[in-house]
Formats: sequence, structure tokens, C-alpha cells
Amino acid sequence: MRGTGFKPYMYVVFGAATLVALLVSVAVGSVSVPLPDAVRALWDALQNTLGGTDAAPSSTASIVTSVRLPRVLSAGLVGAALAVSGCAMQGLLKNPLADGSTLGVSAGASLGAVVAIVSGFTLPLLPLAGTTVLASLFSFLSLLAILALAYRLDRSLSTDTIILIGIIFSMFASALMSVLVVFAGEQAARIVFWTLGSLSGSTYQHVAMLAVVLALFGGALLSLRRELNAFALGEENARHIGVDVRHVKLLVLVCVSALIGTCVSVSGPIAFVGLVTPHMARLLTGPNHSRLIPASLFGGAVFLMLSDLVARTVLSPRELPIGVVTSLVGAVLFVRIFFATRGARQ
Repeated sequence: MRGTGFKPYMYVVFGAATLVALLVSVAVGSVSVPLPDAVRALWDALQNTLGGTDAAPSSTASIVTSVRLPRVLSAGLVGAALAVSGCAMQGLLKNPLADGSTLGVSAGASLGAVVAIVSGFTLPLLPLAGTTVLASLFSFLSLLAILALAYRLDRSLSTDTIILIGIIFSMFASALMSVLVVFAGEQAARIVFWTLGSLSGSTYQHVAMLAVVLALFGGALLSLRRELNAFALGEENARHIGVDVRHVKLLVLVCVSALIGTCVSVSGPIAFVGLVTPHMARLLTGPNHSRLIPASLFGGAVFLMLSDLVARTVLSPRELPIGVVTSLVGAVLFVRIFFATRGARQ
């Protein structure tokens, strides 16, 4: 039954849902802006950018284009990147519970980002890239360590073993982050809030960086869609039909690490997006990664934009960390998927 009702026109539906979520997110907030006014502000900003004019925006337009739009775009891109990463990891490991948060990869990326923040690590001419580079590097090394330990304990890489190792590694990384926070001084409060997940302070620089990384590494994962489909048959069968298993594995791990590391450096760790979204998309598209990866991309963008909207409006003027919202939703679905997976194996 899964995916049997999927039609190509549903991509148009996905795109329309993403656009609606974006418009609603930029219009609703502590200061609500009528939707027509928000659309007009976005249109005027686009015309000014394309026409090269510097007309002074109104106060409403400034709220929409200078404050909310970069945050909403960042939320959409982070959600898309995390969902694509989760989709690729689930396909590679044949594990519907695989995700950066459940496997501990996000914790490793967070540790790298905190190290960069505390140490003040930057790259010449690219101040934003320092945190991103360390987060991506720690993400990749964490994923390798987790899978290597799981393989030593259980060569079948079962779901329970991988999740157990991921939980242990997450606890270890959290302990190291706590030690670093002690020495963070004035930055401690910001780091603690950031580790709960937050998109406040997002800028168009963050948007540009996320868009480039998603285009490069998300595009690379999409190009591996046939190989990921082959992994569903098992590594040996994939090898027999001509897939370079080791090369594909390494390439997927590098792409996933870069995507998760970049997202964590911008928003902090946001749990369950990469778990929930591909699972829901799979119900619509089926397991074929040619359809599943694009559907996960759109679904992740919508899910995180709406989660961020809830985070900044439900207790307005106070703001919830976005990770709290995604965890509340994801934890319930995680339990459901976990028991469904165990039931299917028994």
C-alpha cells in the first residue's frame, strides 16, 4: 500500500505546501503582519534586489524581509538538509530509525561546534566557516566511531545495537560539552540555549551557506539514489550488480556529515527531523529514493518552518527552543516506529 498512490503532480503539491508554510511563517509572529502585506513586502524586496534600487522599506517590510525571512529560510534549509541526511542514512543502513540524533552524530557535531565557539576557531575571510568545519569534521568522525563500535559488537549492525551505541556516544559528547561550558565564561548561557536548538539570529549569510551546502551535498546524495535503492537488497547483492559499496558508503557518510555539521553550526542540534520526515514521506512515495529524497526535502522544510513558527509564537513574547518542539513531536513518532520495526522483525 505504501507509495502506491504517488503521482508526479504531487511534487507540485509539495512545492505549494512549502511556499504556503514560508508565507505563513513570515506573516505570523509577535507582531502579526497581514498575509497580503507580507506578500507585497517580499515582492517589493525582490524587485528592489533585481532592479538594484535602494528604496527605504516600511517598518512592516523591514520586519518581514530583515528579521523573519532569513530565519524562515534558514529553518526551511536546515529542515531539508536534516531530512535528506536522515533519508540517506536510513537507506544506507536499511534502518528506519537511523538519524543524526538517534545515532549520536548530531551530538558529535555539537561537540565540534562548541569547541569552535569556546576556542574562537575561525578561518581567514570566512568567519562563519570555522564552526561549520569543526562541526562537520566531528560529525564525520563520530559517525565512523559509532558504526565501528556497533560493528565490533554486532556484525549485523542491528537497530538495537546502533541505537545503544548512539545513546552512549551522545552521553559522552554531552559530558565533554558540559566540561567546555564550564570554561566558556560569558558565552556559557548562549551555548546552553544554542544546544537546545535555536534559529534566532539567523542571517542571509547563514541562508547562503546552507543553500550552497544543501545544493552540493544534497545533490550528491540525490545522484546516489540508484545505489541507495540497491543497498535495500543488501550489500552483497548491491556489490553483485556493480555498486562500489565502499566508495558509496564513504561518499554518503561524507555528505551526511557535511549536511549535519553545517546545520548544527547554524541552529544547534535539532532532533528527530531526519527521523520523522523520511518515514512520513515513505508512506506517500514508497521506498524508491528517486522520489523519497525530494519528498523528504520538501517535508523537512515544511516541518521545521512550522516547528519554528510554533516555537516563537506559542509562548510569545518568550521563545521556546525549536529543538523542544521537534523533540515533543519526534519522540512520540520514534516510539511508534521503534515498536513497529520490532513487530515486523518478530
